[in-house]
Order: sequence, then structure tokens, then C-alpha cells
Amino acid sequence: MPQNFKVITRDLMSTSTGSFETLYTAQTGSTIVVIGLMVANVHTGEIAVTINHQSTTTQTNQTQNTTSVLCNAIPIPIGSTFELLSGNKVVMNQGDIIGIKTNIADKASVTMSYMEIT
Repeated sequence: MPQNFKVITRDLMSTSTGSFETLYTAQTGSTIVVIGLMVANVHTGEIAVTINHQSTTTQTNQTQNTTSVLCNAIPIPIGSTFELLSGNKVVMNQGDIIGIKTNIADKASVTMSYMEIT
């Protein structure tokens, strides 16, 4: 199983105040291990960010996954960066989504590092 380290970036998220925007969707035939996710405040005031993991996969003999909130309305001061995982990992299966929502549109810069297993 090949393993590749990758990064995805967005200079400004989310495009609409209070609505989740997709940062990443796990592709067909791959499992993703999110190893880092940082959100920087690029606004002139404090912002709040919510990050979720949208999943509908079902593991053997388990209930189907649903959307989980990884962090909820975390305040990020002016000029600061919030690191979501800080040593933890999130596993994503095919079709799973990482979504970002902010209280002010286009004021968060996001970087996600991950390992793709194919």
C-alpha cells in the first residue's frame, strides 16, 4: 500500500458566514490520515471556527457514521493560528469530508496535512 504525504491549503474560508465549506473529500480507493490542521485568523478582529468530519461509512457490525464536530466555535484572536489536532489523528474513508465554518466569511486561512494510503 503506497503512502504519500500531501497538503491542501485555502487562503480564505468559509465563503459564506455560518455555512460549512468543504476543505477536503477523501477520494475513491484511498484512506486518509489527517496529521495536521491549522486555521489562521487573517481578519482585523477575532473570528470563531467550527470544523466537522462528515462520514457515512459503516464498519463491519457497526452503526453507520454520521457528522461529528471536531471543534465548535473556537475563538481565534487577531493574528493567531489554531491547531486542531496537536498530536492526534483523524482517519477518513472514501467519501468522508472535512468541513470548515466561520462566523465571518473569508477570514480564515487553512492548511491541512495528511497521509494518503492507496
